[in-house]
Amino acid sequence: MSAAEFSGLTAVVTGGASGIGAAIAALLQERGASVGVLDLNAEGLPAGQFGVRCDVSDDASVRAAVSAVAEHFGGLDIVINNAGIGAQGTIEDNSDEEWHRVWDINVLGMVRVSRAALPWLRKSSAAAIVNTCSIAATAGLPQRALYGASKGAVLSLTLSMAADHLREGIRVNCVNPGTADTPWVGRLLDSATDPQAERAALEARQPHGRLVSAQEVAAAVAYLASPLAGSTSGTSLAVDGGMQGLRLRPIATS
Repeated sequence: MSAAEFSGLTAVVTGGASGIGAAIAALLQERGASVGVLDLNAEGLPAGQFGVRCDVSDDASVRAAVSAVAEHFGGLDIVINNAGIGAQGTIEDNSDEEWHRVWDINVLGMVRVSRAALPWLRKSSAAAIVNTCSIAATAGLPQRALYGASKGAVLSLTLSMAADHLREGIRVNCVNPGTADTPWVGRLLDSATDPQAERAALEARQPHGRLVSAQEVAAAVAYLASPLAGSTSGTSLAVDGGMQGLRLRPIATS
């Protein structure tokens, strides 16, 4: 892996101004990609990144932003569908309006961005889409009914997109992060009755005993987006410290 890995390729990262999205944008840029960042607040980005304000819940905004990036760089090769919002609660706790809002951003947002990008991706010899999914798609987490349902849809959407577009030369995959050390999780911890105890509980839930870093998720995204992964499509890559697949015995205490 080097700065030449993505040389000559253009990537668009939604929700790329902070958290996991910012880490993804930085790593792709470091490895040679031209990077367009689509975000509600696309100002103050690192030098060399092209920011465009975009609301993924609005189709006209998405189409204009994707076109702006493609026209600025002369094409588009990689789409990172990272923008999303969280939700807490059981099925009793979220209103219909909240269900519609989360679904509109977390699922339809990916549809809108990918749909707008397809004409450009079909012209690329290294086309790839990577969706940010979640461990919530493959594990039942308490107080995450709405969020988990939206990410379960993202997982199924990824597989369907991979099947639909593989023979057009467009690979589609997703990453499933565990609980990551991001601003959103930080806000959840701050709102807890005992933030320190809540952090310890979240860390203990993951077999490697800590939160996932944004940089670790970015590294997985970069692998899936890379031309070096040309035979990888329809894959979900867990970045969760072993939470999805491992069942470790409790640590013995004396």
